[in-house]
Amino acid sequence: MIKLGEGLHWRRSSFCSHSACVEVARIEDGYLVRDSKDPAGTYLAFTRQEWAAFMDGVKAGEFGF
Repeated sequence: MIKLGEGLHWRRSSFCSHSACVEVARIEDGYLVRDSKDPAGTYLAFTRQEWAAFMDGVKAGEFGF
């Protein structure tokens, strides 16, 4: 498990108009994603390569958003 420090900057989309959003923080070797409704709860960790592949998929419309 990654030790979370106080210096993390969690960001959420400006399109988030309610509390059912995700937040993302960049760490030294990747990214963390958490549920904005439970900021003290669990999070998902992704390497830079995994995050880049995800972002490429979002931009290509692979997820049907």
